[in-house]
Amino acid sequence: MIAQPHSSAGFAVPDEDGDNSYPMNERILVVDDDREITRLLRSYLEQAGYSVLVANDGGTALHALRRDHPDLLLLDLMLPDKDGWTVTRTIRSDQQLADTLIIMITARIEDTDKILGLELGADDYITKPFNPREVIARVRALLRRTRKGAAPARTLSVGDLRLDADRRQVTVADEPVELTPTEFSLLQTLMDSPGYVFTRSELMERALGYSYDGMDRTLDSHVKNLRRKVEDDPRTPRYIQTVYGIGYRLTENGQ
Repeated sequence: MIAQPHSSAGFAVPDEDGDNSYPMNERILVVDDDREITRLLRSYLEQAGYSVLVANDGGTALHALRRDHPDLLLLDLMLPDKDGWTVTRTIRSDQQLADTLIIMITARIEDTDKILGLELGADDYITKPFNPREVIARVRALLRRTRKGAAPARTLSVGDLRLDADRRQVTVADEPVELTPTEFSLLQTLMDSPGYVFTRSELMERALGYSYDGMDRTLDSHVKNLRRKVEDDPRTPRYIQTVYGIGYRLTENGQ
């Protein structure tokens, strides 16, 4: 069963810079088989000004995604019928759904579970139990990145790697490369400053708008995915280089 969006509660939760404007008609799909969790998240998200849909299993969630095209998915890993990994894999392989932002919510704490979710294409993850305001902050930061289309059109190039910031397209040697929204933002941040060495926290802060303790493994998973997509040989990267003990940089000439 899909619960349809309610009207907003009438006020917006201000973000940390004091901006209390409403979201731009953005819709969130919350997927969890725990109805108390979906009720809680729905309440907080609607207070923050978002329109909210709810599903309690993976199959219903995919139906809602194809029918309603929400902007962001809050997805529990442990679901009846189709688990969160299966749903994420399906979304990223479907051209009509592939741009959907995904935040995984999991009660499992093993790093391998989180890394697998990120490698399948999740943009972020949150571990239960969570603070609902942290969820709102993560949602707001991810969605804010997708609103940057008003910036002037520009193309960034390093070697055979080209990023069109206006069209949100990436090519390598003129061949299109499909990136998740988080991968695109990370690559754009690196390409904005070729040769500059980013610490891990600085890269996540600039690309995503936030960082938190323990995020290093998350970033490393995203970079691993990026290399797999843009490098000829991810084991000896030509573009995205590791600066040991510090973070990452993009080579200035792709050599």
